[in-house]
Amino acid sequence: MPLDPQLQAMRDRRERDGATPLYKMTLEDARIEDLASIKAGGGDPEPVHEVTDHWIDGPGGRMQVRVYRPSADRPLPVLMYFYGGGWVLGTIDTADGISRTLANSAGCLVVVPEYRLAPEHPFPAAIEDCWAAVQWVAGNAGTLGADPARIAVGGDSAGGNLAAAATLIAQEAGDLTLAGQLLVYPNTDQLADDDSMRDNADPYQFNHHSVAWYRKHYLIDADDAENPLASPLRAETLQGLPPALVITAEYDPLRDQGERYAKRLADDAVPVTLARYDGMSHGFFTMAGTVDGARVALAQAAAQLRAWFGS
Repeated sequence: MPLDPQLQAMRDRRERDGATPLYKMTLEDARIEDLASIKAGGGDPEPVHEVTDHWIDGPGGRMQVRVYRPSADRPLPVLMYFYGGGWVLGTIDTADGISRTLANSAGCLVVVPEYRLAPEHPFPAAIEDCWAAVQWVAGNAGTLGADPARIAVGGDSAGGNLAAAATLIAQEAGDLTLAGQLLVYPNTDQLADDDSMRDNADPYQFNHHSVAWYRKHYLIDADDAENPLASPLRAETLQGLPPALVITAEYDPLRDQGERYAKRLADDAVPVTLARYDGMSHGFFTMAGTVDGARVALAQAAAQLRAWFGS
């Protein structure tokens, strides 16, 4: 179907204004613009019962972790949410709107770690930090009022990649059973060369040039593209991983690799729901204030989380 009218209007405004793609900006400017754009598209943030910031000892030093609590109930299930931004852009604030909405609608704690970004801290720094945050939550569940038996992981774009990688680490470690994985238009194959990657070249939307720019900063060693923690689709097996909801967007260079990952999960007997949002483009999940489809996708994610948590 055609690009959603609300997204088409945004795209047309960028063309009219001669907007510079993020991948043509300096890192500093791209980081500022990315956060400003997400805040503008997210609308007014929902109030939640409590938001607390913690500092933990991460692999690279002190690391900030933010906890969104929807109610005073204890213990609550947990969604570990990893924000997008191509492992290069993004902060805890990037996921603020999503975290508030999912905390309230899914009735769970949402925990967001401020993981290290590339190119200052290339692969595998981001996934090391995200996994450290998962372990911290599990180890401090009593203090946090969290249920360590009901922890899911999730994220959008690069965050979806990190969530998928976290499930591989959890399976290898064997000491933590995750309740589910919420993968929103995830990067699953750093070497993908498929129809959606080739077809999405619009300079006023996220495109294959964007993907290459992020990858260049994240993977300093080209051989790391084969590593399953960078490319979960290249894992030898996905058997035994937690159930998944994979959300993709029709107009997204990452669409095909996300859908191939869903198929791999199904082929390896992992319960999975694949939801392609027709008319949507990459990034729509963060646009609940301006795009109707984002609110639908967030509601689907919340319903799936409730099902995984049994709540």
